[in-house]
Amino acid sequence: MRGPHNIIRLIRTGATLERTGAMKEVLDALEAPRLIRITARGLVWPFQWMGIKGDPNVPAVPRALTALGPAYIKLGQVLSTRPDVVGNEMATELRVLQDKLPPFSTETAKAEIEAELGVDVTTAFSEFSEPVAAASIAQVHRARLAETGEEVAVKVLRPGIERAFRKDVDAFYFAASAIEFLSPASRRLRPSDVIEHFDGIVTGELDLRLESASASEFAANTAQDTGFQVPQVKWEYSARRVMTLDWAEGASLGDNDALDAAGHDRHALGARVLGLFLNHALRDGYFHGDMHQGNLKVAANGDIIAYDFGIMGHIDEYTRRVYAEILYGFINRDYQRVAEVHFEAGYVPADQDVDAFARALRAVGEPIFGMDATRISMGRLLNYLFEVTERFGMETRTELILLQRTMVVVEGVARSLDPRVNIWDVAEPVVADYIRGSIGPRAVLSDLAKTVRVMSRFGPRLPGIVEAALIRQAEPRPEPASRNALWVMIAGTCGALIGAAVVAVLTTVI
Repeated sequence: MRGPHNIIRLIRTGATLERTGAMKEVLDALEAPRLIRITARGLVWPFQWMGIKGDPNVPAVPRALTALGPAYIKLGQVLSTRPDVVGNEMATELRVLQDKLPPFSTETAKAEIEAELGVDVTTAFSEFSEPVAAASIAQVHRARLAETGEEVAVKVLRPGIERAFRKDVDAFYFAASAIEFLSPASRRLRPSDVIEHFDGIVTGELDLRLESASASEFAANTAQDTGFQVPQVKWEYSARRVMTLDWAEGASLGDNDALDAAGHDRHALGARVLGLFLNHALRDGYFHGDMHQGNLKVAANGDIIAYDFGIMGHIDEYTRRVYAEILYGFINRDYQRVAEVHFEAGYVPADQDVDAFARALRAVGEPIFGMDATRISMGRLLNYLFEVTERFGMETRTELILLQRTMVVVEGVARSLDPRVNIWDVAEPVVADYIRGSIGPRAVLSDLAKTVRVMSRFGPRLPGIVEAALIRQAEPRPEPASRNALWVMIAGTCGALIGAAVVAVLTTVI
């Protein structure tokens, strides 16, 4: 029965898109052929009565997705991080998608907490408010722990949200398969992969234990960051469908009037939020992937407080080094080095001309550096950079998509606080410091030490491996591969023995 249900859901979706005027924009974003456009709109037209009007004051696509409900709102949020799929214009439009829905009752929330935690709400909390925020997946209540008197934020998943999302996600998979079948040109956008990516994100957000773990890791990484706070998780009051954190008290980072009234320096706040993001991305490789004003507050002492950890970004150390070298090259206007880094990392095919690529990068960078400080944009630079690299055959780097999108958002936050924040002045010391610690001679020694440590861990197993190889070697007519394996094992043994000594030396040096 799943097929008919999916078809009905998709008809309702199409009818809503057509009725709100979003259908044309979606087809344009997917670069659908003319035949598909005519067919899609022709099939949907008789069913327009099934469509939802939505709020006429909201742009067409966000209007349609909001009207269709939680799964569609969340899909729009995820697609806003994928300009490679929907294009820059629609990605920007989707970033303003309102993630606000009517709250469910406080009594229902209390019942969910009691079922999940196995405690009586009136015993666990001396105070428990009506919902203070309601989004597509969960809502938040302000409460006070009875045991300690601490103020906390209690996040509770919507009842039945897992089942509702599962139905819509199944319909999304069905639609993606249909699009790929009917429009081979759309396959380069990988619709099924996009839905799989969305499915993974939603699955993670529907288990608040994972978000609690993200908050805990982020707090540990940033514990020493001056002027920055992450609310602590209250693990004893957290589970799969409930998450409890310290209450974040402060003025919204998007409320300039409140910040001014509290005496905060908005220029310093703008520079700090940008510097913090770059530090988290480069130093830790783990950053807040939804760092807009709605998820940031300023405490009375001026600290920036981050919350809502449903979307976190991770980039490995190698990618961080490549990203840092690219930024640093642009900061110093060394376009030849930026081009070489792209080739060394394998981002641009080796058969391309590195000098021609460097000239194209200069065409990207020089106009931006000619602007005054209020107009310099790292986000714009990264957008232009992706356009140029695409022309030179660079495939989409999915590990950089969220980083680039968050960089644009954070830059917007900094600009909204004070347009005079000089993006490059803030970025240069952070990037330079990371490069000094991660790309110089000291970093080479550190990498070597890590490599040797890994080799040395196999030390206890190597005698047995070598003995087995020797026994095989003694068998009649050994294969060349066996002789090669023997020498590999012997070399590995020697390497591990030497490594144990080298580790001790390097550990004292580094």
